[in-house]
This record gives sequence, structure tokens and C-alpha cells, in this order.
Amino acid sequence: MLAGRRSNKIATSPLTYHRVAPAAAGMPLMVAVSTTELLARFDAQMRRNLSPPSPAWRIERVGPVVRWVSPPDIPSGCGVYWSDLDEDTADGAIAEQVSYFAGLGRRFEWKTYGYDRPADLGARLRAAGFEAEAEEALVIGTVEEVAAATAGTAPPPGITLRCLEDGEPLDGIATLQSAVWGGDWAWLIAELRQEQRADPRALSIHVAEAEDQIVGAAWVRFHRGTEFASLWGGSTLGEWRGRGIYRSLVARRTRQACERGLRYLRVDASPDSRPILERLRLHVVSTTTPYVWSPPSS
Repeated sequence: MLAGRRSNKIATSPLTYHRVAPAAAGMPLMVAVSTTELLARFDAQMRRNLSPPSPAWRIERVGPVVRWVSPPDIPSGCGVYWSDLDEDTADGAIAEQVSYFAGLGRRFEWKTYGYDRPADLGARLRAAGFEAEAEEALVIGTVEEVAAATAGTAPPPGITLRCLEDGEPLDGIATLQSAVWGGDWAWLIAELRQEQRADPRALSIHVAEAEDQIVGAAWVRFHRGTEFASLWGGSTLGEWRGRGIYRSLVARRTRQACERGLRYLRVDASPDSRPILERLRLHVVSTTTPYVWSPPSS
């Protein structure tokens, strides 16, 4: 599936990891791996065969397409996570997915990556009525490298970092997201709560607090049966940016991934977070662009 890779707007970094010293206690052993092999592992583990966050989700494999259907109370979760298409099969597969989700009356996202085929998949999706959202960088690094880069990282003065306890209210995170990005983030809270109930060990939510106010938040998902942990969130109130909160939250989540014996960290990075992550030894390996289709309004 990695053949026929198209050029990306974001420059990617060739990766080859080599062991240069014995692994520290608890660290996963790093082995040599090329970018092609890394993307093959990412595809196999995080796109084609990823387990859903709870039994309420449904994963369906329809020929060369893997789609997810979220429970009705999580409107954002429907989508196509992986496809293996070419110039002859793409339009038919796109039409099939549109018909399926239209029948459910559900909005869905087709998440594309820079190496997906055919090379004009994005243009075909737009022609079928999808709207492209902002392109992000797919960045991946080894837990070992990032742990070394963040060793000794401490929160800035006046900031307390902690992990939210199971069952602790998440309303403060919704308030933070709305302050940073605008909009209503109730859907995110519903999604995180459901994941916590289904498997508390698969999700860890971290907050940065100043005088009992949440000024930053981020979470990490530990994906069962994979070598990957994925980092999400990382939002920080404007007046607290540039002080090292984001880096501190990366460091905490990396330590957790290390304790779980995981090998890789994955992030879909915005232009703001990408430079920080690259300094922390994660590497841009591709791009990712969501294409969203919404049912016609009545």
C-alpha cells in the first residue's frame, strides 16, 4: 500500500534508528527501522487493525476500506481510517461510503495520509462533496528518543501537573478547549468519558493547573495490541504559552508510554506543535488531511 507515494507539502524526514548504547531500565529496545517500515507498522497497527475505544463502537471492513461507526452520542467518531484503492476502484469506494453514512444520517471523516493511493484521492473526495480540513504533520518518534530529550523536564513556576483520577469531572477540559479554540466541546467530553469507562488503563488525561484553574490539558491513548501510544490535546491558554507547559505534558506522557513498554509515540501535529515535537526528537514522516462529508440538511 505504500507504493505510489505522492509528494507532500510538509517535508518529511528519513528515519533510521540505531542502537548506540544499552537501553535504560524500562526502555523498549530500539532497532533499526526505515521510514517505509515504520509507516508499514503504523498502517498495520494503527489504521487497519486498531481496536475501538469501547465495545459501543463498530469497525467494519468493506473490501479495501476500514470504516468506524461511533455510538449515536458521539457524533464525531464516524469515518474511514484506512483504504487501499487505485484509479479504477477509488470513485466506487467513495460513493459506497457516502451512500452508507447517508443512510445512517451521519457525518463522517475520511482521514487521508500523504502516501495513500491513488495520488489524487483528495481531489476525488472533494469532487464527491467532502470538505478538506487543515493538513497536519504525522510525526512519530521512539519512546526512547523522546524520553532522553525530555529527561529532567519540570513544569514552569506556578504550574502543577497531575493526572485526572477515574471519574473526576472533565468539564474543565471542555472549558479550556472552548477558550482556546472556540465552539462546543461537549462531544469530546462524552468520548473521553466513554473511553474511561470501557478501559481506564487505555486513556490517561493530564492537566496543568495554576491556582486551581486548568490552563493546559493533554491526553495519551495506549492502543491495545500495538507498539504505539498516541498523544492528543496539548491545548494551553494563550497567556500561559511559551513557558514549557506543552513540553512538560509531552514528558509526562512519554514516561507513561515507557512504563508500558511501548516503542513509538505518534502525534498529528499542527504547525504550532510541530517545531516543539521535532526538537523533542519526533520526526515528520508524512502528512494527514481529514476530508469531511455531512448529510444534506433538511
